[in-house]
Amino acid sequence: MTVQVPAVVVSGTASGCGKTTVALGLMAALRQRGLQVQAYKCGPDFIDPGLHRLATGKTAHNLDLWMAGERATRDCFYKNLSGSDAAVIEGVMGMFDGGLSSSGELSRRLHIATILVLDVRSTAESAAAIVKGFETYRQGATICGVILNNIASPRHLQLTAEAIRLNCNAEVLGFLPKQLDFSIPSRHLGLLTADEAPLSPQALSLLAETIEQHVDLDRLLKLATQCTAKRARQTIEPRCRIAVARDKAFCFYYQDNFDILRAAGAEIVFFSPLQDPGLPENIDGIYLGGGYPELYAEQLSQNLDMLEDIRQWAAEDRVMYAECGGFMYLTEGIVDTEGTHHRLAGIFPATATMQKKRAGLGYREVTTTCATCFGPAQTTMRGHEFHYSRIDETANRLNTAYQIAGGAVEGYIYNRTLGGYIHLHWGFSPQVAEAFINACLE
Repeated sequence: MTVQVPAVVVSGTASGCGKTTVALGLMAALRQRGLQVQAYKCGPDFIDPGLHRLATGKTAHNLDLWMAGERATRDCFYKNLSGSDAAVIEGVMGMFDGGLSSSGELSRRLHIATILVLDVRSTAESAAAIVKGFETYRQGATICGVILNNIASPRHLQLTAEAIRLNCNAEVLGFLPKQLDFSIPSRHLGLLTADEAPLSPQALSLLAETIEQHVDLDRLLKLATQCTAKRARQTIEPRCRIAVARDKAFCFYYQDNFDILRAAGAEIVFFSPLQDPGLPENIDGIYLGGGYPELYAEQLSQNLDMLEDIRQWAAEDRVMYAECGGFMYLTEGIVDTEGTHHRLAGIFPATATMQKKRAGLGYREVTTTCATCFGPAQTTMRGHEFHYSRIDETANRLNTAYQIAGGAVEGYIYNRTLGGYIHLHWGFSPQVAEAFINACLE
């Protein structure tokens, strides 16, 4: 039996307009009604999907047309609708910002209606011109409704909503009051992660109640696009055990990568480089993701048994892949912003030094220049880079493994350990998961 699931994309006019607050509020309010809500995040962000999990109680997924490709993006969206009563996709930046990876393009390619969030803190009737501009800017992305953020008074709401009603096609579905006391703490890489509990159940409950009171959820669900859920794929018998670092220091992963690994025959075993006395037993490979190792560098450096296990693993020429924070963990150490050096695994002859300004940001397409755990030379993969550290001048002693489109080199290799700053999304090249498992079993 086919199941129809109402879905919307929550887009904004710009970054900071209230998308995340509205998206979390919709998720929490629908859940409070007893619905199973599936959440997604447009783009490469790691933090928002974790916050979505707090609001829905379910794992959220990234949808990124450039990084994963359209086929993998569609597959991720539809297969994860199974068992859900509603789907909410949080957009990125302004609706049309980001080209192929924009919220508007995702809405257009997947044919999903958009809810536009508009901050009206310093405007009223002029909001209609903004909405009209978004409606007419590009064909194919349908704006079915508008939610107004920072409404100061009933008169403010009346003026703004009436102007939109008279001049635009989209309906005003509701608003958030200016007096709403809701915020999410942040730091250099963005908002605090879900593992740090930035949102209490009480805060989410209050946000849900605010949405229920001020947004017409019944109308929103009627205007939402009805999407057909795909049947979940049959699980296969695992043939390989992959140890994945997962704790407060290492928490940035694309859920799709786990799904792709499992579909290729991997059993994933989570462990904590912060807390555990050593690597899990009977494993075939290691995957170290990104996160905030710089915040926990002292504690990581004091877990000597874990560091020795990691060093021994690399020395024995066994397969290990590390990205961004995981890569920093495998260097000789991290120098924090106070100038303190924290000694770490020392597998790569480099030191990661924290910067006060961002050191890397953007999408990356890489092609391997040698055989790696992801397959033969000339394997192409896509990902995203975002970090505040740099590796020092001793990096010229590193053996590189990636050629980045545009000319730079990245990806560093020692025996069968591969590391680098780029967070790879395997949806664009799912064959690398099979290659990774095969390498682990060799």
